[in-house]
Amino acid sequence: GHEDGSTHPVFPTPTIGMLGLLADKSLQASMDFKYKGDLIYLLGQSHDDIGSSEYLASIHHVKLSTAPRFDIEEELALQDCVKGLIKNNYVNAIHDVSDGGLFVTLAEMGMPRGFGFDIVSDSEVRLDAFLFGESQSRVIATVVEDYEDEFIDSITEAGIPLTLLGHVTQGKMVVDDFHFGFVNDYVALYDNAIGKAMKKNG
Repeated sequence: GHEDGSTHPVFPTPTIGMLGLLADKSLQASMDFKYKGDLIYLLGQSHDDIGSSEYLASIHHVKLSTAPRFDIEEELALQDCVKGLIKNNYVNAIHDVSDGGLFVTLAEMGMPRGFGFDIVSDSEVRLDAFLFGESQSRVIATVVEDYEDEFIDSITEAGIPLTLLGHVTQGKMVVDDFHFGFVNDYVALYDNAIGKAMKKNG
């Protein structure tokens, strides 16, 4: 409930819980950025799509909208490609773009070790959709320059669209030369958001 005594329903969130077994521990990949200077790539295609996004709900207060774009064949091809990248050690951090879109994914990858990012957006996609849209079948991967050729070759072979976004930084978060602050400023926001909301609404 809220301070004025009114109650508001929780945003409906269908959730599927899945559990898998990883036979070989060496095939486990973590999502956190590892080194300053690593190249940041986007696998998959961005679209002018902000449907059902956190951004549309929180910033524009549009609670009901169409589901984000999804194609099952595209997703299968992407996941298959990702498995190969991990198996061959071509990537050192990998994470799918989901809640909050690309910007939040990059922030989540940077927060564990305090790294930031410096990226360039896609001029053919609306900036808000590029950064905060939640269209599916997109993955962020970081690559050490030594493995860049093998990484690119295996993705090209799989027919997956690939874009070099930029590189990992010491902590600064930059999009199109615009400075969004430092990753450690986001850690406090990210870690305390639920507690603050509960306090406010309790």
